[in-house]
Amino acid sequence: MTDTDSTAAVISVLPVPGLPEVRPGDDLAALIGAALTAGPGPGLIDGDILVVTSKIVSKAENRVRHAADREAAIDEESVRLVARRDKLRIVENRLGLVMAAAGVDASNTEPGTVLLLPEDPDRSARELSDALARRHGARVGVIVSDTFGRVWRAGLVDQAIGAAYLTPVHDLRGVRDSHGNELAVTVTALADELASAGELVKGKLGGVPVAVVRGLSTLVSEDPGPGAKVLLRPSEQDLFSLGTAEARAAGRAEAVSGRRTIRSFTDEPVAEEAVARAVAAAITAPAPHHTTPWSFVEVRTLDTQKRLLDAMLEDWVADLRADGFSEAAIVRRTRRGDVLRGAPVLLVPCLTMEGSHTYPDARRNGFEREMFLVSTGAAIENLLVTLAVEGLGSAWISSSIFCRQTVRRVLDLPEHWDPMGCVAVGHPAAPASERPPRPVEGFLIRR
Repeated sequence: MTDTDSTAAVISVLPVPGLPEVRPGDDLAALIGAALTAGPGPGLIDGDILVVTSKIVSKAENRVRHAADREAAIDEESVRLVARRDKLRIVENRLGLVMAAAGVDASNTEPGTVLLLPEDPDRSARELSDALARRHGARVGVIVSDTFGRVWRAGLVDQAIGAAYLTPVHDLRGVRDSHGNELAVTVTALADELASAGELVKGKLGGVPVAVVRGLSTLVSEDPGPGAKVLLRPSEQDLFSLGTAEARAAGRAEAVSGRRTIRSFTDEPVAEEAVARAVAAAITAPAPHHTTPWSFVEVRTLDTQKRLLDAMLEDWVADLRADGFSEAAIVRRTRRGDVLRGAPVLLVPCLTMEGSHTYPDARRNGFEREMFLVSTGAAIENLLVTLAVEGLGSAWISSSIFCRQTVRRVLDLPEHWDPMGCVAVGHPAAPASERPPRPVEGFLIRR
């Protein structure tokens, strides 16, 4: 394809007046051809590009519904909800287009009716171009256009939802600009630019649903081409595939189930801010008596990590030897703690019992501690979930509970602080494995 920046000295955008109201079953090519060649019409020549409002295509294809069925029609046309604002739904429709109300429109149609988008806009564009070529002997490109709102921008523009016999995009990646810079991401949406240009002379209220763009014959092809489908960005590649409220709701729904125990980490540093945000979430956990009975010790330096883990391992080995395990069995069992040695950051959650009550009997004092233990578990869960939301992996290892005095000594902690395990934190070395949902019936007892 020739560089479109220099394809023509003059580009004309011409309205096509005189089209009658289109009815279901009408021969759209005949109506448009007659309007093109009538007295005030611009005529039709090889290389012209027609921009045709989707509404008249929908009418000709009988994509008309009763207005009372509008919500049902939106449901029928929708594939995925992207955002909802009061009664307005932004959805991905069956064509892959992200639009308000799935493109179901009540404007420029008879009262009491709404219009659905054409069944296959690329096919509609192709059939219209073929029919015009047979009738008038001219090969023309055809764009079927519709009106869209735009992310981050006020106002509406027309875009291409269907195209045929036309180069819909101009890929400039790898080309060098006038300063010698190689373009890396520039792919121009030509079909959308042409659709918007056509709208300049069609308008919304003037009853001119067709425009001719003349002077860009190099964009018109001998074959139908890929159509406007190439302009669609797959939702998995879309940085804004959900509205803000919907993204937050999805994050809340997936945060807990998305957490996994990660046992292997990369060497990539862990941002201090990410750990701080996770701890901030941890300390929002419920606690007895309006207290905050936890502290979190962050261990980043390799020397301190090694001293801590070596001392904990020494205690563990001593316990296993006292239990009568063989040296080979001890080596196998203590390998379970290697996950801590491979983590860039260790977090030691500690129960401090700050604000707890003291009772005159051991029974209630035991219950008091149990309350605070439950609260600490909630804080640790908040921590783990938020680390996952931050894109970090984690593994809670209980070993520090069995050697609290040693952990307090190495980390120089107050005597009343009880380490409640150790959390390995880092960037996962591999994606977490999928975990099928567990049926709740085995865990939920109803009375």
